[in-house]
Amino acid sequence: MIYLDSAATPLHKPETVAEAVANAIRTAGNASRGAHGASLDASRTVHETREKLAKLFGCPRRDHVVFTSNSTEALNIAIYGLLSPGERAVTTDLEHNSVLRPLYDLAERGLDLAIVPADRTGNVDYADFERLVTPGTKAVVCTHASNLTGNVLDIRRIAEIAHRSGALLIVDASQSAGILPIDMTASGIDVLCFTGHKSLLGPQGTGGLAIRPGVEIRPFKRGGSGIRSYDPRQPEAYPTRLEAGTLNVHGIAGLSAALDYILREGVEPLYLREHGAMTRFLSGVRNIPGVTLYGDFTREPRAAIVALNIGDLDSAEAADILATDYGIATRSGAHCAPRMHAALGTVERGAVRFSFSPFTTDEEVDAAIRAVREIAE
Repeated sequence: MIYLDSAATPLHKPETVAEAVANAIRTAGNASRGAHGASLDASRTVHETREKLAKLFGCPRRDHVVFTSNSTEALNIAIYGLLSPGERAVTTDLEHNSVLRPLYDLAERGLDLAIVPADRTGNVDYADFERLVTPGTKAVVCTHASNLTGNVLDIRRIAEIAHRSGALLIVDASQSAGILPIDMTASGIDVLCFTGHKSLLGPQGTGGLAIRPGVEIRPFKRGGSGIRSYDPRQPEAYPTRLEAGTLNVHGIAGLSAALDYILREGVEPLYLREHGAMTRFLSGVRNIPGVTLYGDFTREPRAAIVALNIGDLDSAEAADILATDYGIATRSGAHCAPRMHAALGTVERGAVRFSFSPFTTDEEVDAAIRAVREIAE
Protein backbone atom coordinates (compact mmCIF):
# COMPACT_ATOMS: atom_id res chain seq x y z
CA MET A 1 0.00 0.00 0.00
CA ILE A 2 1.12 3.53 -0.83
CA TYR A 3 0.09 5.53 2.21
CA LEU A 4 -0.74 9.17 1.49
CA ASP A 5 -3.02 9.91 4.45
CA SER A 6 -0.51 11.29 6.92
CA ALA A 7 -2.67 14.30 7.81
CA ALA A 8 -4.97 11.76 9.50
CA THR A 9 -2.10 9.85 11.08
CA PRO A 10 1.29 8.83 9.68
CA LEU A 11 1.57 5.10 9.09
CA HIS A 12 5.36 5.14 9.12
CA LYS A 13 7.10 6.16 12.33
CA PRO A 14 10.62 5.77 13.70
CA GLU A 15 11.15 2.18 14.85
CA THR A 16 12.21 3.49 18.24
CA VAL A 17 8.62 4.61 18.88
CA ALA A 18 7.24 1.06 18.75
CA GLU A 19 10.17 -0.19 20.79
CA ALA A 20 9.56 2.42 23.49
CA VAL A 21 5.86 1.57 23.71
CA ALA A 22 6.59 -2.16 23.97
CA ASN A 23 9.20 -1.60 26.66
CA ALA A 24 6.85 0.64 28.66
CA ILE A 25 4.07 -1.94 28.49
CA ARG A 26 6.47 -4.47 29.98
CA THR A 27 8.04 -2.25 32.63
CA ALA A 28 6.13 0.97 33.41
CA GLY A 29 4.05 1.38 36.53
CA ASN A 30 1.57 4.16 37.26
CA ALA A 31 3.19 7.59 37.26
CA SER A 32 2.88 9.49 40.56
CA ARG A 33 1.08 6.57 42.15
CA GLY A 34 3.85 5.01 44.24
CA ALA A 35 7.46 5.12 45.39
CA HIS A 36 8.52 1.79 43.92
CA GLY A 37 10.78 1.46 40.92
CA ALA A 38 8.12 0.83 38.28
CA SER A 39 6.13 3.90 39.33
CA LEU A 40 9.23 6.09 39.57
CA ASP A 41 10.34 4.99 36.10
CA ALA A 42 6.94 5.96 34.72
CA SER A 43 7.14 9.33 36.47
CA ARG A 44 10.56 9.98 34.98
CA THR A 45 9.25 9.18 31.49
CA VAL A 46 6.41 11.64 31.93
CA HIS A 47 8.70 14.33 33.37
CA GLU A 48 11.29 13.96 30.59
CA THR A 49 8.64 14.06 27.87
CA ARG A 50 7.23 17.29 29.31
CA GLU A 51 10.73 18.77 29.12
CA LYS A 52 11.13 17.76 25.48
CA LEU A 53 7.74 19.22 24.51
CA ALA A 54 8.48 22.47 26.35
CA LYS A 55 11.77 22.71 24.46
CA LEU A 56 10.17 21.95 21.10
CA PHE A 57 7.35 24.48 21.55
CA GLY A 58 9.19 27.25 23.40
CA CYS A 59 6.96 26.83 26.45
CA PRO A 60 8.60 28.67 29.37
CA ARG A 61 7.61 26.10 32.01
CA ARG A 62 7.65 22.34 31.60
CA ASP A 63 5.02 21.95 34.34
CA HIS A 64 2.68 23.90 32.06
CA VAL A 65 2.74 21.05 29.52
CA VAL A 66 -0.36 18.95 30.18
CA PHE A 67 -1.00 15.53 28.68
CA THR A 68 -4.30 14.55 27.05
CA SER A 69 -5.42 11.72 24.78
CA ASN A 70 -5.42 13.87 21.61
CA SER A 71 -5.86 17.42 20.37
CA THR A 72 -9.66 17.14 20.48
CA GLU A 73 -9.50 16.64 24.23
CA ALA A 74 -6.91 19.40 24.55
CA LEU A 75 -9.09 21.86 22.64
CA ASN A 76 -12.14 20.96 24.68
CA ILE A 77 -10.16 21.53 27.88
CA ALA A 78 -8.94 24.92 26.66
CA ILE A 79 -12.25 26.14 25.21
CA TYR A 80 -14.50 25.04 28.07
CA GLY A 81 -11.87 25.97 30.65
CA LEU A 82 -11.45 29.55 29.42
CA LEU A 83 -14.76 30.56 27.84
CA SER A 84 -18.24 30.97 29.31
CA PRO A 85 -21.68 31.97 28.00
CA GLY A 86 -21.94 35.75 27.79
CA GLU A 87 -18.31 36.18 26.71
CA ARG A 88 -17.03 36.72 23.15
CA ALA A 89 -14.80 34.50 21.06
CA VAL A 90 -13.50 34.64 17.48
CA THR A 91 -12.60 31.68 15.26
CA THR A 92 -12.24 31.02 11.51
CA ASP A 93 -13.71 29.09 8.61
CA LEU A 94 -10.56 26.94 8.52
CA GLU A 95 -11.36 25.09 11.72
CA HIS A 96 -11.78 21.41 12.43
CA ASN A 97 -14.89 20.28 14.28
CA SER A 98 -12.72 19.85 17.38
CA VAL A 99 -12.77 23.65 17.55
CA LEU A 100 -16.16 24.36 16.00
CA ARG A 101 -18.38 22.00 17.96
CA PRO A 102 -17.31 23.14 21.44
CA LEU A 103 -17.71 26.76 20.32
CA TYR A 104 -21.11 26.06 18.75
CA ASP A 105 -22.18 24.38 21.99
CA LEU A 106 -21.19 27.43 24.02
CA ALA A 107 -22.82 29.72 21.44
CA GLU A 108 -26.12 27.90 21.92
CA ARG A 109 -25.83 28.82 25.61
CA GLY A 110 -24.96 32.46 25.09
CA LEU A 111 -21.37 32.77 23.87
CA ASP A 112 -20.99 35.61 21.37
CA LEU A 113 -19.15 33.83 18.53
CA ALA A 114 -17.70 35.59 15.48
CA ILE A 115 -16.14 33.72 12.56
CA VAL A 116 -13.44 35.06 10.22
CA PRO A 117 -14.41 34.00 6.68
CA ALA A 118 -12.15 32.23 4.18
CA ASP A 119 -12.10 32.87 0.45
CA ARG A 120 -12.17 30.37 -2.42
CA THR A 121 -8.47 29.63 -1.96
CA GLY A 122 -8.89 28.94 1.76
CA ASN A 123 -7.19 32.18 2.83
CA VAL A 124 -8.33 34.71 5.40
CA ASP A 125 -8.13 38.50 5.33
CA TYR A 126 -6.36 39.64 8.50
CA ALA A 127 -8.39 42.83 8.38
CA ASP A 128 -11.33 40.64 9.38
CA PHE A 129 -9.49 39.72 12.57
CA GLU A 130 -8.97 43.43 13.21
CA ARG A 131 -12.70 44.00 12.68
CA LEU A 132 -14.02 41.07 14.70
CA VAL A 133 -11.59 40.94 17.63
CA THR A 134 -13.14 43.77 19.58
CA PRO A 135 -12.24 45.02 23.06
CA GLY A 136 -13.65 42.57 25.57
CA THR A 137 -13.13 39.53 23.34
CA LYS A 138 -12.03 36.71 25.64
CA ALA A 139 -10.24 34.46 23.15
CA VAL A 140 -9.31 33.85 19.53
CA VAL A 141 -9.31 30.14 18.70
CA CYS A 142 -7.70 29.17 15.41
CA THR A 143 -5.79 26.50 13.60
CA HIS A 144 -2.14 26.89 12.68
CA ALA A 145 -2.51 24.92 9.43
CA SER A 146 -5.69 23.80 7.67
CA ASN A 147 -6.18 20.04 7.63
CA LEU A 148 -7.90 20.37 4.23
CA THR A 149 -5.87 22.86 2.19
CA GLY A 150 -2.58 22.94 4.10
CA ASN A 151 -2.76 26.76 4.21
CA VAL A 152 -0.89 28.20 7.21
CA LEU A 153 -2.11 31.15 9.26
CA ASP A 154 0.19 33.93 10.46
CA ILE A 155 -0.06 33.13 14.16
CA ARG A 156 2.23 35.93 15.29
CA ARG A 157 0.07 38.50 13.49
CA ILE A 158 -3.13 37.04 14.94
CA ALA A 159 -1.58 37.07 18.42
CA GLU A 160 -0.78 40.76 18.11
CA ILE A 161 -4.36 41.52 17.11
CA ALA A 162 -5.77 39.37 19.91
CA HIS A 163 -3.54 40.77 22.64
CA ARG A 164 -4.21 44.35 21.55
CA SER A 165 -7.85 43.77 22.53
CA GLY A 166 -7.00 41.80 25.66
CA ALA A 167 -7.90 38.43 24.15
CA LEU A 168 -6.10 35.14 24.60
CA LEU A 169 -4.87 33.12 21.60
CA ILE A 170 -5.65 29.40 21.59
CA VAL A 171 -3.93 27.59 18.71
CA ASP A 172 -4.83 24.20 17.23
CA ALA A 173 -1.44 22.83 16.16
CA SER A 174 -2.72 19.42 15.07
CA GLN A 175 -1.28 19.76 11.56
CA SER A 176 1.83 21.77 12.44
CA ALA A 177 3.35 20.47 15.69
CA GLY A 178 6.55 18.66 14.79
CA ILE A 179 6.78 19.90 11.23
CA LEU A 180 6.61 23.72 11.50
CA PRO A 181 8.71 25.73 13.94
CA ILE A 182 6.63 26.77 16.95
CA ASP A 183 7.85 29.13 19.65
CA MET A 184 5.01 30.04 21.98
CA THR A 185 6.89 32.91 23.57
CA ALA A 186 8.07 34.52 20.33
CA SER A 187 4.72 34.01 18.58
CA GLY A 188 2.50 35.12 21.45
CA ILE A 189 0.60 31.85 21.79
CA ASP A 190 -1.26 31.59 25.09
CA VAL A 191 -2.45 27.99 24.78
CA LEU A 192 -1.09 25.49 22.25
CA CYS A 193 -3.14 22.35 21.65
CA PHE A 194 -1.41 19.43 19.94
CA THR A 195 -1.76 15.77 19.16
CA GLY A 196 1.05 13.25 19.42
CA HIS A 197 0.07 10.97 16.55
CA LYS A 198 0.41 13.25 13.52
CA SER A 199 3.63 15.11 12.68
CA LEU A 200 5.01 14.48 16.18
CA LEU A 201 5.19 10.84 14.95
CA GLY A 202 4.06 9.38 18.27
CA PRO A 203 1.33 6.84 19.12
CA GLN A 204 -2.37 7.51 18.89
CA GLY A 205 -3.90 8.33 22.26
CA THR A 206 -1.34 11.04 23.05
CA GLY A 207 -1.54 14.81 22.93
CA GLY A 208 -1.73 17.80 25.19
CA LEU A 209 -1.68 21.50 25.90
CA ALA A 210 1.22 23.87 26.45
CA ILE A 211 0.06 26.81 28.52
CA ARG A 212 1.64 30.23 28.97
CA PRO A 213 2.31 31.07 32.63
CA GLY A 214 -0.48 33.24 33.93
CA VAL A 215 -3.25 31.59 31.89
CA GLU A 216 -5.68 29.90 34.28
CA ILE A 217 -7.75 27.09 32.75
CA ARG A 218 -10.59 25.61 34.79
CA PRO A 219 -10.40 21.82 35.26
CA PHE A 220 -12.33 19.93 32.59
CA LYS A 221 -12.48 16.72 34.63
CA ARG A 222 -11.78 15.84 38.23
CA GLY A 223 -10.51 12.69 39.90
CA GLY A 224 -7.41 10.88 41.04
CA SER A 225 -4.21 12.87 40.85
CA GLY A 226 -1.75 10.98 43.05
CA ILE A 227 -1.40 14.01 45.31
CA ARG A 228 -3.63 15.85 47.83
CA SER A 229 -5.98 12.88 47.98
CA TYR A 230 -7.82 14.29 51.05
CA ASP A 231 -8.59 17.58 49.32
CA PRO A 232 -12.19 17.60 47.99
CA ARG A 233 -11.14 19.82 45.08
CA GLN A 234 -8.90 19.10 42.12
CA PRO A 235 -5.33 20.33 42.87
CA GLU A 236 -4.80 23.86 41.60
CA ALA A 237 -1.23 23.58 40.32
CA TYR A 238 -0.40 22.64 36.75
CA PRO A 239 -0.13 20.05 35.33
CA THR A 240 -2.19 18.08 37.88
CA ARG A 241 -5.05 20.57 37.63
CA LEU A 242 -5.86 19.23 34.15
CA GLU A 243 -4.61 15.63 34.41
CA ALA A 244 -7.19 13.75 36.45
CA GLY A 245 -6.77 9.97 36.19
CA THR A 246 -4.01 7.64 35.08
CA LEU A 247 -1.86 8.97 32.27
CA ASN A 248 -1.17 6.97 29.11
CA VAL A 249 2.44 6.31 30.09
CA HIS A 250 2.84 3.65 27.39
CA GLY A 251 1.87 6.17 24.72
CA ILE A 252 3.88 8.96 26.35
CA ALA A 253 6.96 6.71 26.25
CA GLY A 254 6.44 6.31 22.50
CA LEU A 255 5.93 10.04 22.12
CA SER A 256 9.17 10.64 24.02
CA ALA A 257 11.04 8.44 21.54
CA ALA A 258 9.41 10.29 18.64
CA LEU A 259 10.47 13.62 20.13
CA ASP A 260 14.05 12.33 20.40
CA TYR A 261 13.91 11.59 16.69
CA ILE A 262 12.46 15.02 15.81
CA LEU A 263 14.91 16.93 18.01
CA ARG A 264 17.80 14.94 16.54
CA GLU A 265 16.73 15.23 12.89
CA GLY A 266 15.48 18.81 13.19
CA VAL A 267 12.04 20.24 12.44
CA GLU A 268 13.19 22.07 9.30
CA PRO A 269 14.84 19.04 7.61
CA LEU A 270 11.74 16.94 8.31
CA TYR A 271 9.54 19.69 6.88
CA LEU A 272 11.69 19.90 3.76
CA ARG A 273 11.42 16.15 3.19
CA GLU A 274 7.64 16.02 3.29
CA HIS A 275 7.30 19.39 1.56
CA GLY A 276 9.47 18.04 -1.25
CA ALA A 277 7.13 15.08 -1.68
CA MET A 278 4.12 17.41 -1.72
CA THR A 279 5.75 19.72 -4.27
CA ARG A 280 6.69 16.79 -6.53
CA PHE A 281 3.09 15.55 -6.46
CA LEU A 282 1.65 19.03 -7.04
CA SER A 283 3.90 19.59 -10.05
CA GLY A 284 2.78 16.30 -11.52
CA VAL A 285 -0.99 16.77 -11.16
CA ARG A 286 -1.68 20.49 -11.40
CA ASN A 287 -1.82 20.54 -15.22
CA ILE A 288 -3.75 17.32 -15.72
CA PRO A 289 -7.03 18.16 -17.53
CA GLY A 290 -10.03 17.64 -15.25
CA VAL A 291 -8.09 17.96 -11.98
CA THR A 292 -9.26 20.74 -9.65
CA LEU A 293 -6.95 21.79 -6.82
CA TYR A 294 -8.02 23.48 -3.59
CA GLY A 295 -5.93 25.83 -1.47
CA ASP A 296 -3.24 28.43 -2.04
CA PHE A 297 0.03 26.91 -3.23
CA THR A 298 1.77 30.25 -3.69
CA ARG A 299 2.39 30.91 0.01
CA GLU A 300 5.01 29.33 2.22
CA PRO A 301 5.24 27.62 4.58
CA ARG A 302 2.37 25.21 4.18
CA ALA A 303 1.40 21.77 5.44
CA ALA A 304 2.22 18.91 3.06
CA ILE A 305 -1.35 18.51 1.84
CA VAL A 306 -2.89 18.56 -1.64
CA ALA A 307 -6.68 18.42 -1.86
CA LEU A 308 -8.25 17.86 -5.26
CA ASN A 309 -11.11 16.46 -7.27
CA ILE A 310 -10.95 14.53 -10.52
CA GLY A 311 -13.44 15.30 -13.29
CA ASP A 312 -17.00 14.98 -12.05
CA LEU A 313 -16.26 12.03 -9.74
CA ASP A 314 -17.50 12.20 -6.18
CA SER A 315 -14.49 12.31 -3.87
CA ALA A 316 -15.46 9.03 -2.21
CA GLU A 317 -15.60 7.30 -5.60
CA ALA A 318 -12.21 8.68 -6.61
CA ALA A 319 -10.64 7.63 -3.31
CA ASP A 320 -12.13 4.16 -3.66
CA ILE A 321 -10.62 3.78 -7.15
CA LEU A 322 -7.26 4.94 -5.82
CA ALA A 323 -7.40 2.38 -3.02
CA THR A 324 -8.89 -0.55 -4.94
CA ASP A 325 -7.15 -0.24 -8.31
CA TYR A 326 -3.87 1.41 -7.30
CA GLY A 327 -3.33 0.56 -3.64
CA ILE A 328 -3.11 4.24 -2.69
CA ALA A 329 -4.56 5.38 0.65
CA THR A 330 -6.02 8.91 0.75
CA ARG A 331 -8.83 10.63 2.63
CA SER A 332 -12.05 11.74 0.95
CA GLY A 333 -15.18 13.50 2.14
CA ALA A 334 -15.59 16.41 4.53
CA HIS A 335 -12.45 15.97 6.68
CA CYS A 336 -14.34 17.27 9.76
CA ALA A 337 -13.92 20.75 8.24
CA PRO A 338 -17.44 21.77 7.17
CA ARG A 339 -16.92 25.53 6.96
CA MET A 340 -13.75 25.11 4.93
CA HIS A 341 -15.60 22.96 2.39
CA ALA A 342 -18.37 25.57 2.24
CA ALA A 343 -15.77 28.25 1.49
CA LEU A 344 -14.17 26.11 -1.23
CA GLY A 345 -17.51 25.13 -2.77
CA THR A 346 -16.98 21.41 -2.18
CA VAL A 347 -19.78 20.61 0.26
CA GLU A 348 -21.64 18.31 -2.14
CA ARG A 349 -18.81 15.99 -3.14
CA GLY A 350 -16.00 16.75 -0.71
CA ALA A 351 -12.40 16.42 -1.85
CA VAL A 352 -9.66 13.82 -2.08
CA ARG A 353 -6.83 14.73 0.28
CA PHE A 354 -3.29 13.53 -0.43
CA SER A 355 -1.01 14.14 2.55
CA PHE A 356 2.66 13.36 2.82
CA SER A 357 5.20 12.52 5.52
CA PRO A 358 8.99 12.67 5.82
CA PHE A 359 9.00 8.98 4.91
CA THR A 360 7.13 9.35 1.59
CA THR A 361 9.35 8.25 -1.32
CA ASP A 362 9.65 9.69 -4.82
CA GLU A 363 8.49 6.35 -6.23
CA GLU A 364 5.29 6.56 -4.18
CA VAL A 365 4.66 10.11 -5.31
CA ASP A 366 5.21 9.23 -8.97
CA ALA A 367 2.82 6.27 -8.67
CA ALA A 368 0.17 8.59 -7.24
CA ILE A 369 0.65 11.07 -10.11
CA ARG A 370 0.21 8.27 -12.66
CA ALA A 371 -2.93 7.09 -10.88
CA VAL A 372 -4.52 10.56 -10.90
CA ARG A 373 -3.63 10.99 -14.58
CA GLU A 374 -5.15 7.64 -15.55
CA ILE A 375 -8.33 8.23 -13.57
CA ALA A 376 -8.70 11.69 -15.13
CA GLU A 377 -8.24 10.21 -18.61
